[in-house]
Amino acid sequence: MEVLEDNRVKVSVDIEAEEFEEKLDEAFRKLARQVRLPGFRPGKAPRRVLEARLGPHAARGEALSEAVPEYYAQAVVDHDVDVISSPEIDITSGADSGPVSFDAVVEVRPLITVTGYDQLKAEVPGPEPTEEEVSRQVDQLRKQFGELASVTRPAVDGDQVTMDIYGSYNGEEVEGLTVDDYAYEVGQGAVVAEIDEQLRGAKAGDILEFNAGHPDPDEDGLLRFRILVKEVQETVLPDFDDEFAREASEFDTAEELRADVFDKIARAKRADALASLAGQAEEQLAGLVTHDVPEALVEAEVLNRLRNLRMRLSSQGIELETYLDAIGQTLDELTESLRAPALQEAKADLALRAVAAAESITASDEDVDRELAAMAAQVGQSAEELKSSVFAGEESRLRALRLDVQMRKAREWVLERVEITDPDGNPVERSSLTLDGESELPPTAIESQVT
Repeated sequence: MEVLEDNRVKVSVDIEAEEFEEKLDEAFRKLARQVRLPGFRPGKAPRRVLEARLGPHAARGEALSEAVPEYYAQAVVDHDVDVISSPEIDITSGADSGPVSFDAVVEVRPLITVTGYDQLKAEVPGPEPTEEEVSRQVDQLRKQFGELASVTRPAVDGDQVTMDIYGSYNGEEVEGLTVDDYAYEVGQGAVVAEIDEQLRGAKAGDILEFNAGHPDPDEDGLLRFRILVKEVQETVLPDFDDEFAREASEFDTAEELRADVFDKIARAKRADALASLAGQAEEQLAGLVTHDVPEALVEAEVLNRLRNLRMRLSSQGIELETYLDAIGQTLDELTESLRAPALQEAKADLALRAVAAAESITASDEDVDRELAAMAAQVGQSAEELKSSVFAGEESRLRALRLDVQMRKAREWVLERVEITDPDGNPVERSSLTLDGESELPPTAIESQVT
């Protein structure tokens, strides 16, 4: 292997004549199925007959097109070449006869160095639930079991108002804005903001007339509303006691239910904090990369993001074209919008590889075995079954798996050294971002290795 300029290498491959003969035999067998010769059924004409009729070079091109990619792929594995683009192949000998030799020039991932990766800082949301958050969530649960009761006082946010509403535009009634006995929760902002403003402080029997801006920015005129307030009701919440806990949940006491609410909020907040930590670390790692990123890496990440988007949409029964129509973008515009995040992803990946190299972070055989065991558990197999069914003879897949493990370890190494604070600048203990039985760091997706 020869290192060239501009992140390229040249791999030279030699194929012995005897070895290439096997590829020629395969090519002639394929040719025999395609060519009809008198006296022979399709696929039954022997090679010597085909050579006599079609010439000795008839199948050589086919054999080369099959053999060269195969031998190139093996050479890449043998020399541990981290290719990022398609190769330029030059057959240097053997195009017509004898042993075959070819050169493959290919772009490889650059090896870079970065500094400051052990001095990153991140500000994350406070991971501990506040009493206000717990009480708010408890009240939301109580509200599901609440009952409406009429009141004579003025309406406030959260009250339900029953009203007759008439909406017009340029003197014409607007369909959808004219309805009788319409139940509306004050403050929800479901129609136009002016409705909530007018309903606050209104009582049953009030008639409200006002103008409001049209929600369609392309319309210049004003909407005209006339509202008759027929009833104002408040939601009467049940007491938060043991009886309520038994009715609203699987718990026997209000204390147990409140503890469960606390736990759910804590898990959500800590998941948010971990996601924020990981995102900020990735952004800062990308910022440490001052080298030019090969276009091939950015293009590959853009295509990967497009492929993932198609898969997510497909799982919901939505075609990409339908999605593009809904968001008002063309495929080219969507692709261009993905370039900036793809560039950041490519930079962060290069930085992590640099961290792994600088800190001698590797994936041991034991690390790979643990990863295989985790993957096997996901698909209901043993590690050995998975290895024999998915990775048997697939050196490139095993190498990719080992690299995934190495990159995850490098990412964990970085995250373990990030200085974490809350929005008030107070230090956040890393242990506070975990719950019993959970990993401190966001899980790495490994399903792709078994699909």
